[in-house]
Amino acid sequence: MTIKTYDAFNRITPLEIERVTNFLYKHLEKYGDEKSAIRKAIDYAAKERTGLGGYVFTIEDKGEIVGAVVINKTGMDEYIPENILVYIATHNEYRGKGVGRKIMTHAIENCKGDIALHVEKDNPAKFLYEKLGFTTPYLEMRLKR
Repeated sequence: MTIKTYDAFNRITPLEIERVTNFLYKHLEKYGDEKSAIRKAIDYAAKERTGLGGYVFTIEDKGEIVGAVVINKTGMDEYIPENILVYIATHNEYRGKGVGRKIMTHAIENCKGDIALHVEKDNPAKFLYEKLGFTTPYLEMRLKR
């Protein structure tokens, strides 16, 4: 398996953006968003949208994406983590085989600064995040309009 890192130095191509968008849309399943939202997060990471950029990581097996992570930079160090993990998904046929741990470990090692993420209470990936050192120091509250 091969891990690819896309950031300000190793730009992601429009074709790869489309591949990652489609992969995440399919494999996030009930924890996902609309394709347009996923594409916005990837475009932000790739600096195709105004912002600080971020990272896109993929892990491939025989040329097929089997895992992907999208992290956006927040620019808010010292009071909010510098990065937010927006999306992570593993191909449904590769779950439970260490792919998620491998790509998450790579992402953690290759991001500068702290990383925040949001996870639903019933998401089984929550246990992986805890094993990798993520904690829940706060409850998030939102006012939706």
